[in-house]
Amino acid sequence: MISLKESPSGVSFAVRVQPRASRTAISGVLGVGDNAALKISLTAPPVEGQANEALVRFFAELLNIPRSSVEIISGSQSRSKVVRIREVSAERILSRLKQPAG
Repeated sequence: MISLKESPSGVSFAVRVQPRASRTAISGVLGVGDNAALKISLTAPPVEGQANEALVRFFAELLNIPRSSVEIISGSQSRSKVVRIREVSAERILSRLKQPAG
């Protein structure tokens, strides 16, 4: 599983996005240990921030939190990003990531 970093500003973790996928979903984990990233497939194209918005919306819906609680803190122009989730514990994030998509 991926490494979650907790701080007073929220829980952050690495993701690697695949834009223009057939469906939006968690597709696996890339790497191991502290270098592991959650692979996310997005139907949105990587233009004009559409993929970033789709990523924020995906995590907000997955965790049942407002979109304002999800922030891309680095890599906004890259496929490799770091996402920060505010107002949610690392345990809750891990439990939601482990549940099958449905």
